[in-house]
Formats: sequence, structure tokens, C-alpha cells
Amino acid sequence: MTVDTSLESYLQDLYQRGREHDAPLADRLLRLRNMTPAAAGLIALLIRAQGSRNVLEIGTSNGYSAIWFADAVRDTGGRLVTVEVDGERVERARANIAAAGVAEHVNVVHGDGGEALAAAADASVDLVVLDAERPAYVDYWPHLRRALVPGGVIAVDNAVSHSEQLVEFHELLAADGEFVVRLIEVGDGVLTAVRRR
Repeated sequence: MTVDTSLESYLQDLYQRGREHDAPLADRLLRLRNMTPAAAGLIALLIRAQGSRNVLEIGTSNGYSAIWFADAVRDTGGRLVTVEVDGERVERARANIAAAGVAEHVNVVHGDGGEALAAAADASVDLVVLDAERPAYVDYWPHLRRALVPGGVIAVDNAVSHSEQLVEFHELLAADGEFVVRLIEVGDGVLTAVRRR
């Protein structure tokens, strides 16, 4: 892990509570569905390696992965905007992020991910994390592509565990000659695309 000891302990506890919350729930929409520590750690490393200043996460849930990314942008002098459509989860995320001590590096937005991308300025985002409703990503693509800087990174969670839901989006990325695309098999799989400079 790349986080300090107290934050590492907090993240371990929050992840475990999320798994306990999800275990008895048959309805996937009621689950928190947190990113795995391995996937969150990889994306936090990408943020640091890129020196990302403007990071956008679509799909906050309870803020678990946002804490990883906020810790990373604290190192880069950047800022995370994380977008969640469920109001109750927005409040839970804000509380968890504050308890983790990284709230000053994060803006938790209650809203739709597609609308957030549509509102983003051209070439304004260094790194985008997609961890929401996967069938929507194809519709995100025009604004996602427009908003991403040259050298920007797209990181998509659940690319192995739910690969069948990402086929069309993966094909869009792979067909675009401006992007180098790799599937990294950590956690539930992180589909990673880097825009050529």
C-alpha cells in the first residue's frame, strides 16, 4: 500500500464493513460494491505516476475508492471530483472522506456521471475513473474523449469480473488510434487507456 499507517487501517476497516454490508444483499443496486484494494491502489499509483492534478471519478458509492484517490492527489497537489447519483450515498461518502482526513482534496458531487462529463471543459481532466453503471460508458465516450487531456488516462473497474458489459466500450477505446489500451488483471480487472500526447 502507498498510504500512511493510520489511513491504511481506516481503509481496511471501511472495506471490511462494505463487504459485510454487501454479503446478505441479493439486489446488486443495494450493495456498496466497493472497488478492491488492489484496483484502488493501482489507480492511486497511476495518479501519482502521471502527476494528475484533475481527477474525475464516476461512481462514488460510500467513498472508499475516493479516499485512495484523494490521498494520491494530496501528493500531486491536485483535486478529485467524485460523482454519485444516490443522495444517501453522497452523504455517507462525505462522512467517510472527512473521517479519513482527506476532505480538503475532494469534491463529492451529487449528480449524474454523464452530465458531469458533458459539463467538463475540453482537455480539463487528467485521469478519469469509471466505476458506475457499465452500460452507460458508451454514451459517455464523446464527452469523455473531449474532456481528457493529451497523455490522459481512463481507468475502468470491473473489466474482468463484468467483461461482457464492457465489450462495446472496450472496442471503442481499442479502435481509437489516439489511445493505448491494456487490460490489467488486478482486483476485478482495470481496463486502462492512455491517450497519446
